[in-house]
Amino acid sequence: MNLYAGLGGNRKNWQGFEVVAVEQNEQIAGVYQRLNPGDTVIIGDAHEYLLNNFEDFDFIWSSPPCQSHSKMNKATRHKLRRYPDMKLYEEILFLKHFFKGKWIVENVVPYYEPLLDGKRMGRHIFWGNFEFTDFDVARPSGFINQADMAGKKKLMDWLGIHYEENIYYGNNHCPAQILRNCVHPDIGLHILNAALTHNAEITGG
Repeated sequence: MNLYAGLGGNRKNWQGFEVVAVEQNEQIAGVYQRLNPGDTVIIGDAHEYLLNNFEDFDFIWSSPPCQSHSKMNKATRHKLRRYPDMKLYEEILFLKHFFKGKWIVENVVPYYEPLLDGKRMGRHIFWGNFEFTDFDVARPSGFINQADMAGKKKLMDWLGIHYEENIYYGNNHCPAQILRNCVHPDIGLHILNAALTHNAEITGG
């Protein structure tokens, strides 16, 4: 299960697996489906889908929206103030106590001390129920400031994800924002391989 799937950066290098992706934004889901034609793509609320369907899966990756946790939220020039979205921690606790398979919840390193201990790796923080080694991918220079069409192309090349549409979040008119939100495919594969290795060690495979 790939929740809050976005463009599917985390799963791009997963090969030979049946993946169900959940994404609420129809335009983003359409690009994801085109990039990953073999996946089942569900347009809907990933938080609710997890609660109602978690028992049908053996591996779950969740990347809840990061905007309310990001350091940029605290440094915003627009005087936007909002509570951190606690769905992030709801999912971590739920998976920890009720899901029997392997799971990962990913977000950005937040502007506050995380409420639950996770593994910091580059710009990400991961919570899960298996071990994996540190691994990061060098980002293009000026990563956070890639905010125009040239930045979009640079990030698409970096991720290996290409599409023609310009996709924006809400009132944000940055065509590269959705790409900055992606987990690099090499990181996604590194973590999946760790989950598979962990399963093999348990079963003696």
